[in-house]
Amino acid sequence: MAGNRMRTAAAVVPGLLWLALSAAGQSQETYKGRLFCVPSDTTTRAEITGTGSTSAVLSGTKLSITGSFEGLHTAATSARLGQGLVTGVTGSTIADLTVTKAVSGMVSGSVDLTPEQVESLRKGKLYIQIYSEKAPDGNLRAWLLR
Repeated sequence: MAGNRMRTAAAVVPGLLWLALSAAGQSQETYKGRLFCVPSDTTTRAEITGTGSTSAVLSGTKLSITGSFEGLHTAATSARLGQGLVTGVTGSTIADLTVTKAVSGMVSGSVDLTPEQVESLRKGKLYIQIYSEKAPDGNLRAWLLR
């Protein structure tokens, strides 16, 4: 009887250890952002309208992004994930995202980040930007924050 318990324990313990390690490796971090208007100067202020929200989940190095927007003056043309030097300052494009090509809709995408980009995300340096027909320099922007 004691031998059966020992064999059962020997079989169960590695399985439990594997489950615990898998769960630890699957921890997720959630980020949110508010899409807001970003007129580049006073001449573009009338053409840049709209609002929205985004959320992102980091699982390992994979960042999954979803969001919605509404109220653009003209149809969205593209969306991108960018990395700035600091929060609030735009920078270079990391990846293209999928966006509804309309005045309201959805933005989404999944991106494999480098370790440096993961660190930038954690420091609030990554943002989503939606571009539109009348705002080729960017219409809405959201910084991904915890």
